[in-house]
Amino acid sequence: MQTRRIGDRVVGAVGLGAMPLSVEGRPDEDRALATIHAALDAGVTLIDTADAYYAQADGVGHNEALVAKALAAHDRGGDVLVATKGGHLRPDGGWTVDGSPEHLRRACEASLARLGVEAIGLYQFHRPDPSVPYAESLGALSELLSEGKIRMAGVSNVDPDLIRLAHDILGENLVSVQNQFSPAFRSSEPELRLCDELGLAFLPWSPLGGMSRAGGLGSAHTAFARVAEEHGVSPQRVCLAWMLAKSPHVVPIPGASRPETVRDSAAAADLALTDEEIAALDAA
Repeated sequence: MQTRRIGDRVVGAVGLGAMPLSVEGRPDEDRALATIHAALDAGVTLIDTADAYYAQADGVGHNEALVAKALAAHDRGGDVLVATKGGHLRPDGGWTVDGSPEHLRRACEASLARLGVEAIGLYQFHRPDPSVPYAESLGALSELLSEGKIRMAGVSNVDPDLIRLAHDILGENLVSVQNQFSPAFRSSEPELRLCDELGLAFLPWSPLGGMSRAGGLGSAHTAFARVAEEHGVSPQRVCLAWMLAKSPHVVPIPGASRPETVRDSAAAADLALTDEEIAALDAA
């Protein structure tokens, strides 16, 4: 499998977005654990989670606890970089934000306990809070870094101006940007190019279009289906290989709720597309 760099860590080129294992429609725990273990067996060494990935209002942190349980039960669990996030909330199933330094500190402490670690490998501010100056939220991450509670920091759902501000405040401790990016959602190209300029990892979330649309990617985007047929692979694998070809800083984090889908996603790191195929997919 290809590798990529996130800060001082080398990871597999394709990560796992663990969100589908904990939100509405999630699989039972045995299948969820089997999915994470299949990812590790396939060479995945980056797992993305968040305290806001849960189904019921009393289930805050469900996904983090599930990831911790899976890693503890696998002999390669210690090789994994866990990226979690704080600043998003889901009261009554809806999404809200709290970017106050006080909340981010409490959220980080709770994530540390659920993950069972002394320091979180990569902690990302989940989404800007319009009621809190962004610099204040970033200041909380800076303090957590100084205290050794997080090893690296990232930001999510941001525009180029916020990335530059985060880079100014956090310096080399800022290692990643996590934005939505997929064949249907390409408006994060400027953020991707800025990550190339600054040497930051770009982690596309919902790279296959999201939980409800990933299965129909080939039907919705026929160019990916055509290339997939030529290679004898799935359109989803082609999609991830296309993203990897766009930049050495891209580390897609497709979600999965079954072992077979996570194995297919991981195999994208070994799929080589021609320049002509990449150009055709770019133009689709």
